[in-house]
Amino acid sequence: MVDVKGRWALVTGAARGIGRGAALFLAERGCNLILHGRTAGHCAKVLEEAKALGVEAYAVGAEFSDLAQVEAMLDGIDALGVDVDIVLNNAGIQVAYRTEYLKTPASDYEESFRINTIAPMMITYHFLPLMEKRGFGRIVNTTSGIRLEPEQAGYSASKAALDKVTMDLASKYNGTDVCINITDPGWCRTDLGGQHAPNAPESSLPGVVVGAFIDDKRSGRNFAAGYFHGMTLEEAVAKAEDDFPVYTGSTGL
Repeated sequence: MVDVKGRWALVTGAARGIGRGAALFLAERGCNLILHGRTAGHCAKVLEEAKALGVEAYAVGAEFSDLAQVEAMLDGIDALGVDVDIVLNNAGIQVAYRTEYLKTPASDYEESFRINTIAPMMITYHFLPLMEKRGFGRIVNTTSGIRLEPEQAGYSASKAALDKVTMDLASKYNGTDVCINITDPGWCRTDLGGQHAPNAPESSLPGVVVGAFIDDKRSGRNFAAGYFHGMTLEEAVAKAEDDFPVYTGSTGL
């Protein structure tokens, strides 16, 4: 299992919910953090919580619907002069629930794809060459298990696209110590999931971070967080390495 103590992780959507929980989980194990929110100020509380755990931490801001802000955020992270070894692309948006789904506007797709697909892939592409050069990296992109819901077409399509490009890219790194995988946190009671979701945000741990700790040089897996609920991190990593096959493209995700 990878020891994250002293490493640096970028966690997007870290101001609250699943992103906050994942960030503090890493901090508890000695991982330094770059915390992303729509503005840096949105991460003030979790930044304070992380530093109280004895790690170094910075907050950065970018509205992912504005790709120029994403580029500026990445430039700002580079200027910090730290090596980002772990990326948890957690940030995302569910723009609307369209009961009259045949009237779904094009803007649902446009906004969803910018935030849920393009922005995380910009981040992925940015850090991969640096990870390759150092010979180590972990990227975990957050997906969704939503199926058969045309009411959420923009969201589900953007997540399906993220799955596809992430898994295709992962095939190029399988067998190296730069591991690229996806995770599905399940339907949780967050701002995105809503108050009627069946699962507490805490149920996503350790599943949403297990991809940061695997040490088997395998990429292209979907770590469904609910599967790991109630396990210790050590148990979860062992299960992740033993029970989850690498995506080959021969079947659907």
